[in-house]
Amino acid sequence: MDKRFWICGFTMAATALALAFVVHGLMLRADYLALAHLFRAPADANARVGWILLAYASLGLGMTWLYRWLPRPLRSKRWHGARFGLAIALVSIVPWHLLVHAGQPFPLALAFKQIGLDLVAMLLLGLLLAWLQPHRKVLAPAPE
Repeated sequence: MDKRFWICGFTMAATALALAFVVHGLMLRADYLALAHLFRAPADANARVGWILLAYASLGLGMTWLYRWLPRPLRSKRWHGARFGLAIALVSIVPWHLLVHAGQPFPLALAFKQIGLDLVAMLLLGLLLAWLQPHRKVLAPAPE
């Protein structure tokens, strides 16, 4: 794993964390506050912020690693990245939120909001990954 892998991986991790803050910390905040009794106390949650950072580092590095294993796209790299983001969402985000809804007393409407917003975030992450081009060895023009 070369320097480009680490740069792309941590760029992806930081972007995923920022998107999660926008989605879950801002856009869905009111929904979560209505269910506050189901979550950890703020002080308890803040004590575990390291696990959140580890989770997003894992996401960014894992997505970068998987993307590098894919064959280079023959056509538009941009849409290749969007398809990759969709595939990752379909094997992670969508089932996760449906399982949380099945196991926790979260409203189905909240699960659908989470799925929709996280799906958009994952598509954006896929597009970013295609733009970063973790395959390339040197600077090259941005994808078409």
